[in-house]
Amino acid sequence: MIFVLFIVVAIQCGYAFFFLWGLRKARLATQLSESTNKQFVSVIICAKNEAENLSKHLSTVLEQNYCGRDGNRLFEVIVVNDCSEDKTEETLRGYCKTYPQLKVLTIAPDSSENIKGKKAALAKGVAAARGEWLLFTDADCKVSGRWIDLMTRPLTNGKEIVAGYGGYNEGVGLLNKFIRAETMHSFIQYNAYTHVGMPYMAVGRNMACVRSVAERVMADELWSVIPSGDDDLLVRIAGTKDNVAIVCDRESFTYSSTKESWSDWVQQKQRHLSTGKYYKPSVKLLLGLYGVTHALVWVLTVLSLFQTSLWWWLAIGLFLIRALVFSGVWNFAEKRLGEKGFVYFFPVFDFGWLIYNFAFLPYIAWKNKTNWK
Repeated sequence: MIFVLFIVVAIQCGYAFFFLWGLRKARLATQLSESTNKQFVSVIICAKNEAENLSKHLSTVLEQNYCGRDGNRLFEVIVVNDCSEDKTEETLRGYCKTYPQLKVLTIAPDSSENIKGKKAALAKGVAAARGEWLLFTDADCKVSGRWIDLMTRPLTNGKEIVAGYGGYNEGVGLLNKFIRAETMHSFIQYNAYTHVGMPYMAVGRNMACVRSVAERVMADELWSVIPSGDDDLLVRIAGTKDNVAIVCDRESFTYSSTKESWSDWVQQKQRHLSTGKYYKPSVKLLLGLYGVTHALVWVLTVLSLFQTSLWWWLAIGLFLIRALVFSGVWNFAEKRLGEKGFVYFFPVFDFGWLIYNFAFLPYIAWKNKTNWK
């Protein structure tokens, strides 16, 4: 058993150094030259019962500092009101009076477009977009004034898909910390895989692509398999080793509030994880190996405590070596992403991730979550 534990700890440490390499390799968009030939950008937001969030955050998107050489605004914001039953429509009408760059599209509750998931809303927004560059976020996201500029710079340099970081506001309680830590953990992974030419996901609250990619993806039969997963499926269908970029500037991040209850968060993760089964086989194999070896580290270490020999001391030592290596990676990631405090909770979150993988395994492996909200 101790030999198996040695192997799985070695594999885990290999992943840790791979993630660290990816973080060190991540380039800042500000390191790319600012193009004098900017393209018109269409920002697309799908909103379902989001009156409160739109009131708080839409202005940060509408007031972007993204202009052409003549000083004129070089973007539009399209909000698709997807069958809302609150004051979303009223809120958007108020914004339209102040911001001419805002375009509102409405899907009525009794419309034939009223289907589960937000893909119908996304398709409607893409069809109405003027720009050849598309930038996506959610109604509950707050962005900096340079968000459009930074998220689209890789498009200027020939990339077709840009994945950003969708962070969460710091709050109180264990749930807030766990969600933020899990989000950072996910970014660490898909950032590293993208840098070795194996992109597999993005986050829909902060991603960009060229129009031709969006149209090609939406015409693919895989796009309609599940109602969610627009972000991951876009990368799955159109992402290649050369056309996907990661943007890691803090001013390019989006920020939203975490779920306030464990049950709401569980429903959200069931939806998000439903796309994993459609990743490319090579990616699923590597992600699966990471998850299995992580579980074995905990299981074998606990089992070693019941051994009568002195090998359990070695097992504890191997466990601590892995914990220290990963704590170092988390510490570096915190500094790079502007997060803080996770490294001190690493043992708790690491065990939580073990429970997380077992609890959500049905949605990762075979089940689909069919509702958007």
